[in-house]
Amino acid sequence: MTALVEVTDRRGRLVYPEWLPRAEAVHRQLRPQMPADYPAKMQRVFEGGGRMLLAVEGPRVLGVAVWRSTENTFAGLYLYVDDLVVDESARSRGTGRLLLSGCEKLARELGCAALLLESGTQRTQAHKFYFREGMTIDSFSFRKKLG
Repeated sequence: MTALVEVTDRRGRLVYPEWLPRAEAVHRQLRPQMPADYPAKMQRVFEGGGRMLLAVEGPRVLGVAVWRSTENTFAGLYLYVDDLVVDESARSRGTGRLLLSGCEKLARELGCAALLLESGTQRTQAHKFYFREGMTIDSFSFRKKLG
């Protein structure tokens, strides 16, 4: 049976450190460019407000969500999903829906007005999933590389 595990607490402390190395291979399916020192990278993300939620089955990580709660002038208080990835071998079995609904539950508990995420333009299968889950495109995201 698939379960959700909050690897960090609401303050960003790593409460289940044994899950972090198990999450790395799945997380790298979305973010292969992350530095070799995954634990150090994730510690910096956690210190900057990031949190981690996993979908697990026994000792196996099926999916990873990295999220943060923040507030701005446009959306008010919201939960932003940095990363949402399901292991390639476990897709189309409800794991993504479980992670997304887990993020939504966290957002409601925190009093957020919305759940937001960005998805690369090339990730068309992910977009179909997000639309099925009731998400809409509200804006475009622009980037200027500085180096």
